[in-house]
Amino acid sequence: MTLGERITRMDSWLLDQVCQPMADRLPERFAAFDAGMSCQFGSLLLSAVSIIAVFVLTGMNDFGNMIFNVLVWCLCVSFFIGLGRLRVLVKPGQANPLRHMLVSVRIISIPFALYVVYQALTSPPSFGTAVWFNAFSNIVFVVGLYLISCQPRPPRMRAKEDVWGRGFAPRPGGGF
Repeated sequence: MTLGERITRMDSWLLDQVCQPMADRLPERFAAFDAGMSCQFGSLLLSAVSIIAVFVLTGMNDFGNMIFNVLVWCLCVSFFIGLGRLRVLVKPGQANPLRHMLVSVRIISIPFALYVVYQALTSPPSFGTAVWFNAFSNIVFVVGLYLISCQPRPPRMRAKEDVWGRGFAPRPGGGF
């Protein structure tokens, strides 16, 4: 077994054994895709707070890095919009095509999230707050990707009302 196959197998295990049971326990009206998109939106907000915090902490002197960070954030916004447009592909009772489409993004995002957590642990105290916002943003991003990739629940079956199967009961007050 090659390294790539092992990584893909670990990704499948994480998706099937950890995230899918969490997605199955979500309330009936709140699909895993919706929870994942909420996580993606939260990741965008945390990332924006991180960028603003770094900009404020550096005294607004590092304009070049600020522009780079804002452009990366805009790229994340476009990814979020693209995921939102893929919502029509995820149908209840059918296989989720995003499971296979997002394999590489899921696999790449985990080492990045681990690196940012390491960065947050070793950062100077003056930048600690801003870097932790970025670390939480990456963690929430990974969780959102895995929730988006979960299989949707099959549609709920309604019990048919059998009009003729009910017992006859007279109306209160007599008469029909």
